[in-house]
Amino acid sequence: MRCLIAAVAATTALAGPLAGQDLEIDELTFGFIKLTDMAPLAIAYERGYFEDEGLFVTLEAQANWRVLLDGVIDGTLDGAHMLAGQPIAATIGYGTEAHIVTPFSMDLNGNGITVSNQVWEMMRPHIPSRDDGRPQHPISAEALVPVVEKFRNDGVRFDMGMVFPVSTHNYELRYWLAAGGLHPGYYSPDDISGQIMADVFLSVTPPPQMPATLEAGTIFGFCVGEPWNQAAVQRGIGVPVITDYQIWPNNPEKVFGLTAAFVEENPNTTRAIVRALIRAGMWLDENDNANRMEAVEILSYPEYVGADAETIAASMTGTFEFEPGDVRDIPDFNVFFRYYATYPYYSDAVWYLTQMRRWGQIAEPQTDEWYHEVAREVYRPDIYLDAARSLVEDGLASEADFPWDTDGFRPVATDLIDGIPYDGRTPNAYIDSFPIGLTGKQLVVDGDVQG
Repeated sequence: MRCLIAAVAATTALAGPLAGQDLEIDELTFGFIKLTDMAPLAIAYERGYFEDEGLFVTLEAQANWRVLLDGVIDGTLDGAHMLAGQPIAATIGYGTEAHIVTPFSMDLNGNGITVSNQVWEMMRPHIPSRDDGRPQHPISAEALVPVVEKFRNDGVRFDMGMVFPVSTHNYELRYWLAAGGLHPGYYSPDDISGQIMADVFLSVTPPPQMPATLEAGTIFGFCVGEPWNQAAVQRGIGVPVITDYQIWPNNPEKVFGLTAAFVEENPNTTRAIVRALIRAGMWLDENDNANRMEAVEILSYPEYVGADAETIAASMTGTFEFEPGDVRDIPDFNVFFRYYATYPYYSDAVWYLTQMRRWGQIAEPQTDEWYHEVAREVYRPDIYLDAARSLVEDGLASEADFPWDTDGFRPVATDLIDGIPYDGRTPNAYIDSFPIGLTGKQLVVDGDVQG
């Protein structure tokens, strides 16, 4: 890995009001996983946005999400590209306990669900076709039901991969399966496998290892971010059946996480970081994605994602390939700024919490206010808007780019694949609306649901 240190001379003229303020710390190390949605970090480095803020930044790829989380908690990393569920889970004490916050959401969408060629061939007869013979999208998990039953009758467990227990990928895969009538399994305090009562058995596989694990037959499908779904297509080993944009258009994805202590001790530095990341997000989306091919080339560097530019471009430039040759336009597959993508909405945090409760990671029922309090502890729109205001004042962003008057909750979402509306203001009503999953006062006890 080449050295990724953005150095700036003391005499450099900095853009923005931080030029006249003292940064509490200016040498920083940020972690990331090799996925295309780490792009805001790479762009902030390569285009000099960190440098503009007086920050000496080193970017370091991490082996997996657990190592990355531990690095932020123990201070080896000052901040990181994180699964949105990681700061939330750590703050409520699910897994490693630590107060981690996010003042910046890194992107919307960006994931897909891929199955092996064998499974695809078994699913295809159960999927309606368009007039041109191609499969009709979005594809429901109902088409997977007879496949899972066939495997079960043959005495074979149907295993699928996801990247981490509190990842968007875990929850999106579960959401898709459950919407199609397949049970993805529960967690309990005594059994954290997530496979209690499961029809489909989910387990953790690091993102870059997904294609090889699929090819080896260890799993029959997976949910992962790019470029690893497209890598499966290009290697001829799997077929993506659905993207998360088709499960929930413009769903929240990764965040940038820091410890609450870092933010409290380094407010000026935190604002500088957010300023740089906002500018990176703006550049990635400006002029209808005009900069995406340049971003693809940057991401293909071995120190970032390290996949072929062609593989990264297959999704990063507004298209997505399903079966070989079946390329479809999904211009919002990756969103880094538009639709207020970088604003840390409380309702995004609440959605993750509802899924944690639905599948038993939150073992007991909680009040609506509890969900809202946790969201406020973790998501920091106050820091985000302070950084955004300074960018507007410096002429680096437009007033219209930011949701100044929001209460932190998005409008009710009515376009999820199961047709169930999501309103972050009423999390318990949302949880209770699911036909599969824990509701009300239900608990998972001794491998069964009670209540």
